[in-house]
Amino acid sequence: MESTVQLKKMRCEFGYLSRPDGSAVFASGNSMVLAAVYGPCEVKPQKMMIDKATVEVFYKPKSGAPSIADKLKESMLNNVCKSAILSSEYPRTSISIIVQEMQSSGTLLSSSVNAACLALMDAGVPLKFLVAAVTCIVNSQDELVLDPDEREMKDYKAIFTIVFDGVDKNVVASKIEGEFTKEQFDLALEFCREASLSIFKFYREVVRKAAHSIVST
Repeated sequence: MESTVQLKKMRCEFGYLSRPDGSAVFASGNSMVLAAVYGPCEVKPQKMMIDKATVEVFYKPKSGAPSIADKLKESMLNNVCKSAILSSEYPRTSISIIVQEMQSSGTLLSSSVNAACLALMDAGVPLKFLVAAVTCIVNSQDELVLDPDEREMKDYKAIFTIVFDGVDKNVVASKIEGEFTKEQFDLALEFCREASLSIFKFYREVVRKAAHSIVST
């Protein structure tokens, strides 16, 4: 089975916004997402949880009201962030993550997950583990294409977006659409897991650069 297993160039900027407790812009190829974190902070009584923080993620499209597809992205982002955040450290508080689409080119969901993780890191929110999301498609020629762009996304039979934790590289969440064989799924999972290693390495590099920049100033 043919495959293209190379991630697009990634870019990140911490502290993009001044008002949130943490923020990050993450770009992969031509997809770009901004994420902002507010909290831990005071929570409304009706949302308060005695034993842990109330974690909420809000996804905003580039323009207009959120679509059903946007709400599905928001739901997955909520599940991923709630799994990763060590919410028991901050009971009776609120942690809100705002994820804003800036530019879309194929891998918006995975870029949103990665932007949220980077923003949480920038905010210093305690995490059980980091998360990295990767998108892979099976195209009409039965080829696996990792990190597809907008043009390649128009030619997919199946699409896999898989989120891995940074400790054991286990699957935290996934969104899968289309028709595929077991062999194609197994290969997609393998390629995505391998690609996640590059994303975790990228995280380490941007944190190291940010720390060096702070020390230098």
